[in-house]
Amino acid sequence: MLWLKERGIACVAESVLNSEELDKTVARFVVAARNDGYAQGYAECSHHVVNVLKVDWDTSRSATYGVNTNAALAAMKTEFNNLHLPVMDLINVALQTEDHVAQLKEPDGEDEDEDEDLA
Repeated sequence: MLWLKERGIACVAESVLNSEELDKTVARFVVAARNDGYAQGYAECSHHVVNVLKVDWDTSRSATYGVNTNAALAAMKTEFNNLHLPVMDLINVALQTEDHVAQLKEPDGEDEDEDEDLA
């Protein structure tokens, strides 16, 4: 259990944080959030220009013109909240075994002697 406390939890966290699925989803989420923020800011700025200058402002030049950025951001939130990481399946399988610590240590072949001393 000492191995689990000293290294195992960090290994699990590192596996999750370094997963390709998480990286790709977060990158798409950032782009969707940036696009939505740009669209909202542009719309607000356009609204102020129209009100102050009393002119019709052509918003068709906006990079997000005609794109429902709010829906795209909402879809990305849903995708992120429902993200499935294969590494979690491996962890769940390991936790179902009688000696889950040994199961979790198995893929990490390095420092076996040190790990045995900690267990």
